[in-house]
Amino acid sequence: MEERALVDRAKAGDRIAMGELYQAHARRVYAVVRRLAGDDDLAADLSQDAWVRAFERLHLYRGDAAFGTWIHRLATNVALNRLRRRTKRPEVERAALGMPTYEKPSDDAVISRRMLSEALDRLPEGYRRVLLLHDVEGWTHEEIGESLGIASGTSKSQLHKARARMQQLIAPAPLAEEAGNGLT
Repeated sequence: MEERALVDRAKAGDRIAMGELYQAHARRVYAVVRRLAGDDDLAADLSQDAWVRAFERLHLYRGDAAFGTWIHRLATNVALNRLRRRTKRPEVERAALGMPTYEKPSDDAVISRRMLSEALDRLPEGYRRVLLLHDVEGWTHEEIGESLGIASGTSKSQLHKARARMQQLIAPAPLAEEAGNGLT
């Protein structure tokens, strides 16, 4: 069924249409909030909050953009607002210093998705948010600044620092033998 018709049915209270919209977009919503949260349990919570908010506010959806774009933006804002209110950092970030280092991948190996995800999880919260919003979601520095309550210059600075830190986190560690023999 066409998505616009599903949205209209969902606006009228059709739970089957709501379920179909959820099925069509749940993975993407979870993925965006997971990247922002850096924690699976928190991401599941944030995803649920985003869907509750979406169905509460579905009457405000005008159809100017695709429903997928609308729910994605709404989920991002729900996640950012909730994370901004948190006073404690996620458990994953508190334990970042104790995380294991990785063996040097072979020259032919491609950095795995898991390594990238773990590197993102190790970034400071502000860096991670700016990096994801800019490089993954395509937001401008002005949009990021407005959403996070920071200056666009701060967004640019944090993006630069986040990219540099990511390079450090995904760079292969020198082998112990090489380091001990002065071959580094």
